[in-house]
This record gives sequence, structure tokens and C-alpha cells, in this order.
Amino acid sequence: MICIISLALIITSCSVPNLEPPQCTAARNAVKRFYSLHFASDNGRTEEYLRAREEYLTDRLAEDLSSDERKNDYFTQTEEFPKAFRVGSCTTDSDESADLRVMLLWRDDTRNEQTEVVVRTTRSGDKWLIDSVGN
Repeated sequence: MICIISLALIITSCSVPNLEPPQCTAARNAVKRFYSLHFASDNGRTEEYLRAREEYLTDRLAEDLSSDERKNDYFTQTEEFPKAFRVGSCTTDSDESADLRVMLLWRDDTRNEQTEVVVRTTRSGDKWLIDSVGN
């Protein structure tokens, strides 16, 4: 009996509480889904390109991107597409917005590099949408 109680105490004391605000958790899931789509899809800046991403973007950002002529990829802020990404820390100043750091990774035989962008998200109803991406 003492062994069972001791085991139960050890298991419960080993759990790590999630200290992240709920809006960060929800925004993080939306950003992960978006960047997974973005990295898996063609990045040719066609009408199809924007249509596939619209459900993850605010109306303002989608409109801005439809007329954008920049050379680099807006969502990675680079001309050379990264090999992988990882969503890092989150900060929030309200229940309606969250900023997430996204690590962009290039790893191959000749390059091992990492940069970071900050993805600003806003809540629209029950969805979290990307409003801007910057360095």
C-alpha cells in the first residue's frame, strides 16, 4: 500500500504544468497548421497560392498580399526557402492577440543556419488568424 501511494506521489510530482496562456496555445496551433501548409505547398505566388492560405489570414493581410510584388517570401521574410520551422515562445497583451516566434531552419551538408520571424495573430470569432509577419 505504501508503495502504491509513493508511486502515485512520484507520478503527480513529475508532471509539468502548462503555464502558457490559453490564447497562446490556440494561436500556436493555428500558426503550426499554417506553416505546415506553407512548407508543404507550392510557393509560386499564384492566385491558388493565396486562396490556399486565406483561411489562416486576416482579411487585411490577404488583401495586402494580393497586391504585393516583393521578391522574398512574406511568411519567412527570405528569398531562400527554409528546410524546416519550429514555433517558439509566445507573448500576449490581450485576449484577442498573440505574438509567436517562428524559428526557420536551413540544414544540409553546406549550411546550418537559423533565423526567426515574429508572427502576430488576432482572434476572429473562434479562429486565430495571422495578421502580420516581421523580423
